[in-house]
Amino acid sequence: MGSGFKDIVLESGIYFMSGNEACAEGAITAGCRFFAGYPITPATEIMEIMARRMPEVGGGFLQCEDEISSIAAVIGAVLAGAKGMTATSGPGFSLMQENLGLAVMCEIPCVLVDCQRAGPSTGLPTRVSQGDVMQALWGKHGDGMIVALAPSSPQEMFDLTIRAFNIAEAFRVPVIILADEEVAHTRERVEVPERDELKIVTRRDPRVSKKEFLPFKADERGVPPPLPPLGGGYHFHFTGLSHDEKGYPIDDPKKHLDLVKRLRDKIVNNSRELTFLEKQVTDNSKIAIVSLGSVSRVALKAIVEAKKEGIIVDYLRLITVWPFPYDEVLKVAEGVDYILVPELNAGQIIHTVAEAAKGKAEVIPIMGIARQFKPKEILDEIKKYV
Repeated sequence: MGSGFKDIVLESGIYFMSGNEACAEGAITAGCRFFAGYPITPATEIMEIMARRMPEVGGGFLQCEDEISSIAAVIGAVLAGAKGMTATSGPGFSLMQENLGLAVMCEIPCVLVDCQRAGPSTGLPTRVSQGDVMQALWGKHGDGMIVALAPSSPQEMFDLTIRAFNIAEAFRVPVIILADEEVAHTRERVEVPERDELKIVTRRDPRVSKKEFLPFKADERGVPPPLPPLGGGYHFHFTGLSHDEKGYPIDDPKKHLDLVKRLRDKIVNNSRELTFLEKQVTDNSKIAIVSLGSVSRVALKAIVEAKKEGIIVDYLRLITVWPFPYDEVLKVAEGVDYILVPELNAGQIIHTVAEAAKGKAEVIPIMGIARQFKPKEILDEIKKYV
């Protein structure tokens, strides 16, 4: 990694690391200089690595008393001018929801990593799960959109962490990395590109005078200007209350509706920039699989085995989970009779898949709880619909 205070960023090259290690190094590469967290399986390694690495790169680290204060500290650090991140798992993610709502309302660019484990409650902390998919979008109260990305490998833990910071900064929105225990603890080859090959979105000063600055005045995309650091001479007000362009509270249902609609539309209307997929679609398949995260790798193996038996299966992997790619799922549904949805829960993303399919294909769940699928299990389900 090299040496030297404030300059120890991972050099380009090939590494062998876990998903959690790759996430931490991706965050540092993206410019993250503040991390706050609380130990929780299976995300603890991210915090441990950041505890060591933040001082090395001139950043700040804070182990908090709980997850509530962790995300609050991240929001404060971002307002002070840093790029900030926290990491947790299901129970801690639940505790973060109120302040996640604050980040949505105040349009705070931050990154939250959720390494999902089997629940509810304490559940099976060391077992894999995808049980927070719906919590990511609907866990907070009220309306308001977030962005959630689902990596399937350590390489993507590195790449998507950088992308998460870029999206957060470009759209002033919290971004969730919906990892799972298996991705977090898998050790694999991770390639770190040359620095000049990486796109890093840096925060710039507002392009208006301090007197003219309005922290919530949106541009044509619905995105307000970048946040200047508190104490830098720009005077503005932050509150979780509904507010005007200056940030001051309002009590007007019509203006509140306009605000909530903008918070949603700045993501939905720019979804082409935010939606990332992996797909294999043919003209002669009756069956498709829609999946996300670590399950996708098992599904691909099952699809390869099915092809050996003369069964062609289409494939769509959700890299962006929210905003959901309704149009892409509908296109897949229009070309097949059945869509199989394997996921490590009792059935969550399947409801949104079925909504997107609009009855064009029958949507069938394949549920797994607290353990990863075997390729043969998915292959056996495929054969039922040939």
